[in-house]
Order: sequence, then structure tokens, then C-alpha cells
Amino acid sequence: MARPVEFDRDAAIDQAIAVFGDHGFEGSSTAVLLARMGIGRQSLYGAFGDKKRLFLEALARYNADSLDQMEAALAAHDSARDAIEAALLAFATEPDAAPQSGCLGVGSIAEFGRSDPEINAVNDAAAARFRAAFVQRLDQGVATGEFAPNLDVRAAADFLLATRAGLKIAARDGAGLDRLRGIVRLALRSLDA
Repeated sequence: MARPVEFDRDAAIDQAIAVFGDHGFEGSSTAVLLARMGIGRQSLYGAFGDKKRLFLEALARYNADSLDQMEAALAAHDSARDAIEAALLAFATEPDAAPQSGCLGVGSIAEFGRSDPEINAVNDAAAARFRAAFVQRLDQGVATGEFAPNLDVRAAADFLLATRAGLKIAARDGAGLDRLRGIVRLALRSLDA
């Protein structure tokens, strides 16, 4: 009979997210994961199956947390422009933000491209939610005159997703909040009426 899991799964996933975010899937050795997660090899395999399953769970949780953070930022402002700016910068402005650490979502796309169907499914689901959230606020901004009346909101949402990925890479490269805010404001000007 297998022994029950005796560790905090959420805390272990948090540590796995940090390791995978900093080193990618291939660059994260099992030994480093075990040390950071504070669990033994048997617990890893018993709880998660293997390194790939752990990665998929970490990626899904990272994406869910990022979506929650972004959706909260989008909902916190009456102005669509202010909401989108806050959403794009949310990863860098939260009290416990560490924008220089790696972005697991962007990193997984850079590492795997479209080569892994399971990773694609996790990232595609997240991208669809990100896109829908942006489309909703972009539609509002068009309706209130904050953005151009002929704005293709679906293309603009894709542009904002790409901008968000670029911001995360710039932050990892050391860009501070002022520089990131400048990038966001330039991007938002492209949506103007």
C-alpha cells in the first residue's frame, strides 16, 4: 500500500513554478526540483507521476494565477485604457512581484514552440481567456471613445498578448517599472481614436 502524501502540495507547486520559470523544463534537474520543493523522489513520482506531469500542473497553476491577477486588474478600473495598462503591468506591480524571475508561460512557449500537444493545450486555454478578457475591455473602450471606432478588437487583443509577452521578457532582462510603463503607454497609443 502506498503511503499518503505528506507535504504541502501548493507550496511544492509554488517552488516548482519558480524553478521551471528560472530554468525552463530541460534546464530544471530533478535534483534541483526536489531540493526546492522539499520533497523526496518517491513523493515526486507518487504525487505528480513524473517531471513532465509536474511541469504541466505547475504551468496550469501559473497560468491560472496570472489570469486571476490580470482579470482583477482589468476589473479594478472604470476606464478601459487604465484597466488594460494595469493588466499589462500587473505582473510587475503586485506587492510580492518578482518581475525579473522567469515567466513560465512565455518560457514554455519559447522552449517548446508548438511541439508538445499537452503544453499547447494548457497555454492555448490560457491565451483564449487572456484574449477574451482583453476583447471585452477593448470593446468597452471603443464604445466609450477611448479607442479608435474602427479598431479590430480581436487583432488588438492579440497585439496586447504579444506586448504582455514582450514586457515579461524585458522585465527578465532587467527593465524597471518606469521602462515597462513607457512600453505599455506606447502600445496603448496604437489603439487611439
